[in-house]
Amino acid sequence: MVNLTIDGKSTSVPKGSTILEAARQLNIHIPTLCWLKKISTTGACRICAVEIAGIDRPMTACNTPVKDGIVVTTQSEALTKARKQIMELILLNHPLDCPVCDAGGECDLQDTCFELGVNRQHFQSEDVNPPTIDRWPLIQQVPSRCIMCEKCIKVCHELVGADALFVNDKGDRAYIDKRVENCIYCGNCVSVCPTGTMISKPFKFKARPWELRKTRSICTLCPSQCQIDIHVKNNEIYRITSDDDTTSHQGTLCIGGFFGYGYVNNDNRLTSPRVGEKNVSWDEALGFVAGEIARIKKDHGSTAIAGLSSPRLSNEENYLFQKMFRAAIGSNNIDSEARFGALRSLRALNKGIGLHGASNCLEVIGRADAVLVFGADPSAEAPAVDWQIQNAVRRGDGKLIIANMRKLHLTQFANSQLTYQPGSDIELAQGLTKLLFEGDLVDSDYLNLTVENLDELKNDLGNVDLDQVVSTTGISLERMRDAAKMIGSATNVAVIFGGDIHKSVNGVAKAAAISNLAIVCGALRNEGGLFPIDEKGNTQGVLDMGVYPESLPGYQSYSKKKEVFEKAWGCTLPESGFDAEGILQEIEAGNIRFLYLAAVNPLSFPNSTRWLKALKQVEILVVQDIFPSVISGLAKVVLPGATFAEKDGSFTSLDQSVRPVRQALHPLGESRADAAIFAELIGRLTNSSTLYNQHAVIQEIQSLTDLYQDICFTDKDWHTCLKQGYQVAKKSLVYQSISAPKEQPTGLQLLVSSSMSHFGTTSTFAPAICEVEPEGMLNISEQDAKEVAVRDGEKLKVTGVTGVSVVARVRISAQMPKGLIYVGANFSTAGFTGLLADGDNRTAVQVERA
Repeated sequence: MVNLTIDGKSTSVPKGSTILEAARQLNIHIPTLCWLKKISTTGACRICAVEIAGIDRPMTACNTPVKDGIVVTTQSEALTKARKQIMELILLNHPLDCPVCDAGGECDLQDTCFELGVNRQHFQSEDVNPPTIDRWPLIQQVPSRCIMCEKCIKVCHELVGADALFVNDKGDRAYIDKRVENCIYCGNCVSVCPTGTMISKPFKFKARPWELRKTRSICTLCPSQCQIDIHVKNNEIYRITSDDDTTSHQGTLCIGGFFGYGYVNNDNRLTSPRVGEKNVSWDEALGFVAGEIARIKKDHGSTAIAGLSSPRLSNEENYLFQKMFRAAIGSNNIDSEARFGALRSLRALNKGIGLHGASNCLEVIGRADAVLVFGADPSAEAPAVDWQIQNAVRRGDGKLIIANMRKLHLTQFANSQLTYQPGSDIELAQGLTKLLFEGDLVDSDYLNLTVENLDELKNDLGNVDLDQVVSTTGISLERMRDAAKMIGSATNVAVIFGGDIHKSVNGVAKAAAISNLAIVCGALRNEGGLFPIDEKGNTQGVLDMGVYPESLPGYQSYSKKKEVFEKAWGCTLPESGFDAEGILQEIEAGNIRFLYLAAVNPLSFPNSTRWLKALKQVEILVVQDIFPSVISGLAKVVLPGATFAEKDGSFTSLDQSVRPVRQALHPLGESRADAAIFAELIGRLTNSSTLYNQHAVIQEIQSLTDLYQDICFTDKDWHTCLKQGYQVAKKSLVYQSISAPKEQPTGLQLLVSSSMSHFGTTSTFAPAICEVEPEGMLNISEQDAKEVAVRDGEKLKVTGVTGVSVVARVRISAQMPKGLIYVGANFSTAGFTGLLADGDNRTAVQVERA
């Protein structure tokens, strides 16, 4: 510790601290403009100048490290004069457009001028500021307002890793410019700008900050669930912000969090219930649904009724959905899109480790000594994971190993990029696991203590042929050895895997192979972790609530725990039920006649053309959603639901933290919160109360499961207490022998995965995001593009194994290897999922110029 005195007050701070940090510890205010806690110091504005005894000139407090025994003065006549002069120089040629500047009312420059008493200008200079830069999507730059603090550059470079912004020119002609091709449009440059230089175009000239009502909530577009503030005026969201000091992600947002709110007030929203072709009242619509359920139960039995729910809905809504089907309707034919992804990971992790999700909180990724990203794109699937990875490997000394079929945004920071051939995920995971043993890079005592079947593990690894692994994956043995050494030499290891793994038809086996690797490399001990990620906002909550036929809420076996819920709910539950694949088959067979789609669009499922054909023959199709679609056009009943900003509830993040969403505006038109719809239907079907009470639902979940035991209620607010990391017990880990058929892909492969700009299908209704990515594009290597004679931006016809063809534009990308095309699955109307076989995310394709 270092001892010093500031303004007559003594304090001790860690070595390496700055004078500014020491002053803040004493609650001594030093004015700043360029300083920002979450980035490195710049010392550009000089406003934080202080006096140090024995030094004949002022020193900047933000970047001057403390020394033992120094005496600092933060307020004096000389400092006041110097700060005023500095501010006058900063204001030289600054435009007097405060009345129309979007930063008015929350401008750090205005506040500092007022604080320092700067009310006149003593300097003059030629105005050489360049004109306003308006050519960038979503963000406008006004150089004349810029004070060159460089916060925007540092956030862009240090936190999000885009490296898009830079200083162009020099001297008094310098201004902030952008490499537009690098920009990921996260909006963080706008958030940190202390003036009105960086402006959000969607917010420009829309409202004054003091007019807006602010509601603290979370973003639900992805499983990171970043804390946000929703700014509302006249029942419309005008902007989203996030606070640096009170959020786990330090106020950093992605394009979805900052610009994605536009879908909430989209003019295309569903706003009225409909039966047939007629808009009706809620009473008539829900009465019709309840009546049709009763009729079909009477004529065909409850097994003729099925439903699919969604990770776009809250925990409470998913709980009520499954309760409505099981207790009120008498059908266990329920599922969600997790069937084709995250549920596969859950099965593998539960069998091998006893996990139902991530093993630790996200922050441990940022402290890891080695991070393995396997078959995931965190920048697209869960951006907060990306930021934590960058904390580990850019601000820390961690090593980053990426195993993927293509290069990623994070590849630029990787110590090792293992670009493997499509379908060789299992072989690579097994090869790395074997190399850890061969290189004596495992903790044998730990494995002996914790692994139940260690002999089986060693025996199976002995049968792994590394030469065959090299041949199958296309990765040299040397590169794999280097990667294994980085992983095995680390004390704290984080293993992250995502959609490329669990959305594959062999997703369970691939997740099991990664589970084995995590066990062997020690990711489940110390400060490490295993993190499966799914791009949808509340996939963890869907699974927690038991919205699949095998499980009741809290991962309780349906067959074993059915009686407990029968007693609690006062009903007799059905014996079994169909999952999504079974529901599809039963529809095709004519056995399921009533299907309830709650905030889900099966056209985003693999082999979507098969689903579309089946849905056309459903007798009664009920669609509860926020936007019209091809599916809602087929529906007998359409029920307009609410967005996250129009209701109260809770969502569960990928690291299993339960976080509240709070109602910031009234539902649009006649739309209703989905929980209220389910509650009323339950009441109508069981002749009970139709009112919805969120706290009552949470308490019911707590009484029937071991979920949410750590939720703390304080009046109308509640929060999740500190989540403890997974603790490995003696002989609690199980090695899983992999018996999946070997994939032998031939020809050009199409991977349908996650987009960097979009999240699910919801964000495709956000105008700002669509300005950046208006359509799904086929990312292809230069070599493959040449072979088919297609140029960047031209159209390509792609035909999959289902015989379906899609035409889309091409983006030639250096990130793509020869033989692989990648496209985001977000635009359901584009038809990419129709190219896929049942339950898969990749297919062989034929391509030709369109």
